Amino acid sequence: MADKMLKKIIVFAAFLALMSASGDSGAKNADLAGSWYSSSEEDLRREIENYMDMNYAASPGGEVIGVLAPHAGIRFSGSVAAYAYDLVRKNAPRTVVLVGFTHHRHYPGKVAVFTDAGFATPLGKAVIDVPLTERFLRYAPEIEGIPDAFSSENSIELQIPFIQAAAPDAKLVILAISDQTAGTWRLLADILAETMRAEKEYVIIASSDMSHYLSYEEANEKDRGTIELIKKMAPEELYDTSQRNDHKLCCGYGAVCAVMSASKKLGADKVEILKYANSGDTSGMRDSVVGYLSAAFIRSDEHPAEARNNGQAEGPVKGGKDMFNAGQRKELLKIARDTIRRKLEEGTRLEVSTEDEELKQDMGVFVTLHKKGRLRGCIGTMVARGPLYLAVRDMAIASATEDPRFPAMSKEEIDEVDIEISALTPMRQIKDPAEIKLGKHGVMVIQGMRRGVYLPQVATDTGWTLEEFMNSLCT
Repeated sequence: MADKMLKKIIVFAAFLALMSASGDSGAKNADLAGSWYSSSEEDLRREIENYMDMNYAASPGGEVIGVLAPHAGIRFSGSVAAYAYDLVRKNAPRTVVLVGFTHHRHYPGKVAVFTDAGFATPLGKAVIDVPLTERFLRYAPEIEGIPDAFSSENSIELQIPFIQAAAPDAKLVILAISDQTAGTWRLLADILAETMRAEKEYVIIASSDMSHYLSYEEANEKDRGTIELIKKMAPEELYDTSQRNDHKLCCGYGAVCAVMSASKKLGADKVEILKYANSGDTSGMRDSVVGYLSAAFIRSDEHPAEARNNGQAEGPVKGGKDMFNAGQRKELLKIARDTIRRKLEEGTRLEVSTEDEELKQDMGVFVTLHKKGRLRGCIGTMVARGPLYLAVRDMAIASATEDPRFPAMSKEEIDEVDIEISALTPMRQIKDPAEIKLGKHGVMVIQGMRRGVYLPQVATDTGWTLEEFMNSLCT
């Protein structure tokens, strides 16, 4: 069964007020200027720009969704970080989401959100995107404004001057994973993807160094292995391997996994390794070194149909050539939301019609609802039972009111849910799982009276290999 997905993110909710310890117009002052990097505006700007100008690497093709950059003192890792930030400079994002972690403070299960109005460095005030930050704060109780998390935190502060130099007009959202457990980074990955799918011209930055305090030769060997994992763009495998190595592969493993996973959900399909070095290369001291890597998560030009939703009225169609055009996607999504609204507010079924012949073709369909990034309902039919536009109407009602896993939605929730529509082409039997194309094909497995179904986005969202996908489905 091949599947094409229609997705639109619509979230309306009361804004939360950002609480700033420095006042509404204030900014947090840098803690590490003068020690980790120059406190002179002129010297700092010249140093960073010189590093970026010395980057002779060709820009990879495609759209940059995320990057990985190191966060040591600029004289140690600045020449490596510059490769990532030169790419950021060339892409000129309007929004930068920075994901670091807390070295010295621990808030179990939390992702800390920076809630001051700005972050002041010798290069000036980096401005926070307040409305977007508020959207992150609304998603889950684990996402919390924690000002102390950003005190003297080099995983965050060492990135700010580079962002200011590379994207001077961009506004920032700053996040720090305190608890880099699997549950926390997976939650953050989901929230990043759901939130940024509605944005335009952005980049997500993961802040992490590589191995710590090994000999020069040992660091090179260990980091080569980690780089190979990163190149596979498999966050679950990276995390599992990190866990087996006492999380000594890279210090920001949770941040890297979250940004990698979110980038995949947003359409990235390849990794470009931009530059690797360690402090032995940059300082000459090779007895005990720290590794540094710049990399980019990119949606390649060869996969234009897997684009993220750039805030348009329509969403992406995953898994190949578009099945429907923008107007058709918009019409189906409107039918779904209007139908739910009529059912919950008036208790009646909306009568709908369409002039579009393609939407009248018989197709199976699933309608999935998410609230604050979490599943709220999902019901569909694998086999066509009538015209697609009517199936969307009926499955939207069923997802909102009949999913046995959840109570029926209330009318107060209507504008808080995201709607995802998966239109299904006819199923066909296969003889070999190797025929399955992850992210494009959905799969039904039948044994006797038992059956299991995964839609295509399951593989995309989890980052599973084909073996992991099938093992989970058949369990």
